[in-house]
Amino acid sequence: MSDAVKGTSEYIRWFNDISIDDIASVGGKNASLGEMYQSLTDQGILVPNGFAVTAQAYHDFLSVTGVDQKIRSILADLDTSDMENLQQRGHAVRQAILSVTMPDSLQQQIITEYETLCGETIDIDVAVRSSATAEDLPDASFAGQQETMLNVRGAGVLLETCRRCFASLFTDRAISYRQERDFDHFTIGLSIGVQLMVRSDLAYSGVMFSIDTETGFPDAVLINAAYGLGENVVQGSVNPDEFYVFKTTLLKDPECRPILQRRLGTKEFKLIYDLGGTRMTKNVPVSLEDRRRFCIPDEDLLLLARWACVIEDHYSQKKGQLCPMDIEWAKDGLTGKMYIVQARPETVQSQKIKNVLETFELNNRSQVLVTGRAVGERIAKGPVRIIDSPLGLKQFQPGEILVTDKTDPDWEPTMKKAAAIVTNRGGRTCHAAIVSRELGLPAIVGTETGTELLQTGQPVTVCCAEGDAGFVYEGLLDYEQKSVELSEVSRTRTKIMMNLANPDQAFRLSFLPNDGVGLARVEFIINHSIKIHPLALLDYDQLADIKIREMIDEITVGYEDKPEFFVEKLAEGVAMIAAAFYPKEVILRMSDFKTNEYANLVGGKPYEPTEENPMIGFRGASRYYDDRYRAGFALECRAIHRVREVMGLHNLKVMIPFCRTVEEGRRVISEMESHGLVQGENGLEVYVMCEIPSNVIIAEQFAEVFDGFSIGSNDLTQLTLGVDRDSEIVAHLFDERNPAVKKMITEVISKAKSANKKIGICGQAPSDYPEFAKFLIDEGIDSISLNPDTIIKTTLLVAEHEAKQ
Repeated sequence: MSDAVKGTSEYIRWFNDISIDDIASVGGKNASLGEMYQSLTDQGILVPNGFAVTAQAYHDFLSVTGVDQKIRSILADLDTSDMENLQQRGHAVRQAILSVTMPDSLQQQIITEYETLCGETIDIDVAVRSSATAEDLPDASFAGQQETMLNVRGAGVLLETCRRCFASLFTDRAISYRQERDFDHFTIGLSIGVQLMVRSDLAYSGVMFSIDTETGFPDAVLINAAYGLGENVVQGSVNPDEFYVFKTTLLKDPECRPILQRRLGTKEFKLIYDLGGTRMTKNVPVSLEDRRRFCIPDEDLLLLARWACVIEDHYSQKKGQLCPMDIEWAKDGLTGKMYIVQARPETVQSQKIKNVLETFELNNRSQVLVTGRAVGERIAKGPVRIIDSPLGLKQFQPGEILVTDKTDPDWEPTMKKAAAIVTNRGGRTCHAAIVSRELGLPAIVGTETGTELLQTGQPVTVCCAEGDAGFVYEGLLDYEQKSVELSEVSRTRTKIMMNLANPDQAFRLSFLPNDGVGLARVEFIINHSIKIHPLALLDYDQLADIKIREMIDEITVGYEDKPEFFVEKLAEGVAMIAAAFYPKEVILRMSDFKTNEYANLVGGKPYEPTEENPMIGFRGASRYYDDRYRAGFALECRAIHRVREVMGLHNLKVMIPFCRTVEEGRRVISEMESHGLVQGENGLEVYVMCEIPSNVIIAEQFAEVFDGFSIGSNDLTQLTLGVDRDSEIVAHLFDERNPAVKKMITEVISKAKSANKKIGICGQAPSDYPEFAKFLIDEGIDSISLNPDTIIKTTLLVAEHEAKQ
């Protein structure tokens, strides 16, 4: 047997001798490692050294031992649609491979090169990674299909591990995937990567994508991180911390720190070396203190994001087109160095047709049963099937909702039958999430309690079309699926902007034809991400109400500095929107809560007066310079300053709501300047909402203070007609098309034009009434800001009307 395998290093290639062109020889994983080791180390990217056992070694191993014929016989009556058949055949093939011994000379070559890798150290620990010749292709990831073993030490253990890697080419999931994709089981080979271990068991590790995995937004890096070795993140065993970093300003200015979003994961366990046990690794609990803080510092996040950009750029140049990347990384706790341990092309968003926008929208909603991280922007419905173990897969029926603790990649054949997937654990970069995207399934990961709160047979609707969060609704809800051909939407002379409330939807909505954001609301971010009155955070140490302090503690986990929580979360929400539409103009309206709404925030009641009519009371500009809220406005200003000056998002503009007098406008401008927001500096423009008759009557004087106007047709209609829009009794009188309201709008447009100031509208009217949009165009308005669901139809209407002018 040993005579059939010749050459002292016929089957070994070191990383410095491998490039991306060697996939046929060493598989996708090893080819990529070699490519980066050769080409990117001079740019500062660190890749642990190692070598590949070639695919030819695998083929010769099977041929010399005669196992290849056994495999053909075993798979002769394979039926991947029959789980029992698949499991039996897969097990039999793996046992056939594990039952024979490697040829002597192949063993010797592996041992010799391992000793070379060890150098003067005896038996160093290595990672042993399977690398199939058909994996990591642009249109097929084969994610998690073969085995990776960590902390492999010693020649004997290494040889046994290599044999297990060879056998893993025939895991159930790999067999099924190849059959589904029409890949020949016997043409594909398996190479093995033997790579120096990174001691992330003493630090942290994770996965990052150089593209947003859910929307395909190309200008952000998504990073998932958890304590310990990276397999927990890859396999979806923990809910990791999650971050977004904006590529554009990161690369544009080395001083920029554009971390757009941070989400704290539960990180219940970490995978470490099993130094005294029989296994190579083991999971241990993470302390509550460590779980309640982010595991990775900002400097490392920014370093990783830069590396992701370098890696993506390198592969894009090699391929001659944009090549988003899926990258695994690890921090060495002994040396303090960061390493890239794997990289492969992203295979879902990069394959989508870019000029077609597919949307899903619920027609109605019901009780929310479970929430988690949304994967795939789709909606599905069906009966729940709780799966506690692989044995339960036999009961799974097509069209059911698969609910489990975590989705093992071996379950891929069953996943194909599911309408949707819900897991307790995992992040949006785990193998299960990747497979779900490939299958076109909506999935909600990291729910923590999905298997507890849902029951087998229960009818539910799984919605991943409402932004970052996914929701499991009670019952079978109706929804609409639409496809829009974006190339058919022509651009208009009048700027078509967008009203956008939810930052989690910003990346997706940025693909709609638009000229930027005409109205982003601070209140939405405060309500949904902060939930606490800013003054209660500032006075946290003096709060006498224990229950309020406990509520604040629960919401601000990980933040000792409570006001910083407000600043960071507001900055992140605003930054997500500004980055999504960069470099287009994004106009942010500063807080416009009424006193009763502020009072409903956690800890808010002691700080807010009781007003008979809050609609025309202590709101908008009047709060910003008043001692009763000035400190809260300072936090808002700090957040905006961070977005513009720290993250570099100078496309962000500011708008002041409900500004009653010109002098009030000047006081607000002065207040902003005291917090570093200087009008005109780095292009900062300050707009005023035109929503009070005084804004129209003396528009020329307001134009001396502000850079432009945005008409708020809701409040302008209310105050022109004297109609409280919160009153059902007189609601029938509220109509933006009333001649008096239209006359006000005509007048302010004319005055703004005379003063050479920009003027747009961000109110509801043009979204609701096509004829109102035509009226605004006839009056010469500069921009119309619309609700996202009306942008396409209104843009088409505007284009048609402009053509007739």
